[in-house]
Amino acid sequence: MFARRHPFLFFLSIVCGCMTFGFIGLVGLMMMGSFAVNSGIGGAMGQSRGNIGIVEVTGPIMSSKRIIKDLRKFRKDDQIKAIVLRVDSPGGAIGPSQEIYRELIKTRKDKKVIASMGSVAASGGYYIAAAAQGIVANPGTITGSIGVIMEYANLMAIAEKIGISPVVIKSGEFKDMGSPLRELKENEKALFQDLVDELHGQFVADAATARKMEESVMAKLADGRIYTGQKALKLKLVDRLGNLDDAVQWAGRLAGIDGEAVPVYPAEDKMTFIKKLAETLVKDINISGILPENPGYRIK
Repeated sequence: MFARRHPFLFFLSIVCGCMTFGFIGLVGLMMMGSFAVNSGIGGAMGQSRGNIGIVEVTGPIMSSKRIIKDLRKFRKDDQIKAIVLRVDSPGGAIGPSQEIYRELIKTRKDKKVIASMGSVAASGGYYIAAAAQGIVANPGTITGSIGVIMEYANLMAIAEKIGISPVVIKSGEFKDMGSPLRELKENEKALFQDLVDELHGQFVADAATARKMEESVMAKLADGRIYTGQKALKLKLVDRLGNLDDAVQWAGRLAGIDGEAVPVYPAEDKMTFIKKLAETLVKDINISGILPENPGYRIK
């Protein structure tokens, strides 16, 4: 009788019930899978989960937190005999790149570190790769771009057209240096150039030291140009041509692994994954128009 009188509510109850049980079942499987991996269950013939740690650096380098966390975790793990830094990044901020570089130098003292370049490992991507004890690149990898750039847009013409007149109250002569609403003065341009040159010098010095190359030689290559992996090999900016698996096997040999080198990735934050899954589920329900538009049904 209920199904006949309230067909929509009956349908809604079935859908929500199926989705709820499906979600609970999925979470249960995830937790069981997590237990199996962490307890060593489920491996082929009782083998360990892996012996080569893979730390991925993907996209612009704007933060070092996760990468440093993964490096330290693998460094302290006795099962991990070597680390492969997989770089697929066009570069990014100087500070985070330097932090990752320093952490890699520390890690080298305890375990072998090999860098594997993906489609691009340029600028800050090359900076951190240089800290590894060996670099593997694809022939077509775009790398190099060793240098520092600072740029800003001058919006004076637009401001004048719409009648904007900037009013600046500052504590020092150079406090508004680089403002997009006025021309850059020559002495300000000189200060910016000094800053860029200093940061560039740090980049060149660190890369040369890690690569055991004369700083003058590295400086000649560090004019901002990009290189293919094949060209970088000839210039001794990288050590070998190959893919990620080649880097893993090389790291295994350097670490003296007796047997197969098995890569392992850092475990994902399970609660974060579940939260994302729940958000996706609720959003899908809202998009379908099943639930009313009420803040109580949204997960932000």
